[in-house]
Amino acid sequence: MVLSFLSALGGVGLFLIGMFLLTSGLKAIAGHRMREILGSFTSTPLSGATTGALTTAVIQSSSATTVAVVGFVASGLLTFPQALGIIFGANLGTTLTGWFVAILGFKLDLGQIALPFVFLGAVLSLAFKGRTAHIGKAVAGFSLIFIGIDHMQQGLDAFSGVVTPTDFPPDTIFGRLQLVLLGILITLVTQSSSAGVATALAALGAGAINFPQAAALVIGMDIGTTFTAVLATVGGGTMAKRTGYAHVIYNIMTGTAAFFLLGPFGRFAAPLFAGDAQIALVAFHTSFNLLGVVLVLPFAVPFARFIEFLVPDKSAPLTRSLDPAVLGEPDAATGLATQTVEKLTNAITAHLRARLGASVAKEEEFEPDGLESAIEETRSFLDRIAVTETDEHLLRQIRSGFHILDHLDRLLYRCSQSDRLAELSQDDRLQRFAILLLRVTADRDHNESSATCEQTLNRLQRILRRQREIRRNSLISDVASNRIAGETVWIKLDAMRWLHRVSYHLWRIQLHLNTLNGPDAIGITSLDEARIDVDQD
Repeated sequence: MVLSFLSALGGVGLFLIGMFLLTSGLKAIAGHRMREILGSFTSTPLSGATTGALTTAVIQSSSATTVAVVGFVASGLLTFPQALGIIFGANLGTTLTGWFVAILGFKLDLGQIALPFVFLGAVLSLAFKGRTAHIGKAVAGFSLIFIGIDHMQQGLDAFSGVVTPTDFPPDTIFGRLQLVLLGILITLVTQSSSAGVATALAALGAGAINFPQAAALVIGMDIGTTFTAVLATVGGGTMAKRTGYAHVIYNIMTGTAAFFLLGPFGRFAAPLFAGDAQIALVAFHTSFNLLGVVLVLPFAVPFARFIEFLVPDKSAPLTRSLDPAVLGEPDAATGLATQTVEKLTNAITAHLRARLGASVAKEEEFEPDGLESAIEETRSFLDRIAVTETDEHLLRQIRSGFHILDHLDRLLYRCSQSDRLAELSQDDRLQRFAILLLRVTADRDHNESSATCEQTLNRLQRILRRQREIRRNSLISDVASNRIAGETVWIKLDAMRWLHRVSYHLWRIQLHLNTLNGPDAIGITSLDEARIDVDQD
């Protein structure tokens, strides 16, 4: 008996490892494509639910789908009601696991056949790189699932006739509640409702529990997955918290409905499956999740407003999209950081224009302290994105992001130099250069070509650099000839240097923005940046 119990326990472990490898491999294979599909085919909560269900069924990971959704809403690509549709659909997509476990695992008994495929998957994963390695990981994981099921089945078969449904809580309201709580506990321990459902199917096949008891366990397992969602919100941003709350409330509502439908389903629907209790169980699991989606989708918008009321957005406007929950997905995290860097660039450019005397829209006005905090927060977020050396595109984007933040930081500091700003209005020549700078920054917002914008800013900083040298020589000659006081000269020189350095920072920011947004752009190394910076001085 002890060996049989250990075999069943080991089977659960193999199943969990298999699910982990399968999910990891499929997520890596899907990659950009998964996010493109989620973003492209989600225009309403209904289309979101369909897309979420299909995507989750393919990659076998509702958490990956949810993280992608958090990134989409944070970046403004999806509204929260649209995102809820994907989250509801992801719940439905996870029920596919139960079907292939019941049909392929228990009916076809693929445990022995799967053994060579574990070896094949391991070889592909270890001997190759890139997509082939990910395919190998998925193949090994898929095979381990059936080996795990085989061990579970063999281990629990030994308890046939020894452990019977009478050893579990009876089929009463109170008894079902106890089983629901047991299902929640199993999911908390395994951190996988799929493993719990597979265990319930194995126990049902061995006769250790009957259909109503197995169904109550599955309801508890479905609710138990919400604890994982709650844990995922710890340390997350507003969108992660809203997603977690929505997941918890929705699953509790669906579980409650399933609890009351268990009796009617057992009496009327279960017999339709020709006495096959395992197929009836996965059908029940899919049915109550499908019913939950159908009932809640018409109320997706009010439901979203309710969640937004429960979790108000208290984050800073400029860094609102930097949700730590997305850091596990480097592509999505880099995209959010890029968007934030662009917002910061616009905000600090508007602050610069205001300091030069231009009128700025109220929504573009930010306090310097707030801008400085936003730079630090964005820099910290970029620093936490884990990117491998092989992903050159993301590395280039992150490097460019750091360069932009460095220039924005220095540009913000120059905006605080009031004495140099004041001198611009006291000197006609300096004032004309300041007006030119204002005109170029105004055109930047309406310029269709980012490359043209970069060229214009580069031309401006070269003009100002040349004028800085000319002005410097002229003023030094004047002070040497006693035509102008020394103190006045140094103030004018500082103001001219200020104009050139500001134009230089704006040029470098635009250059790096082009690198951020252009997949084929050539990145600038830190060494190159430092050399250019020194040359400019």
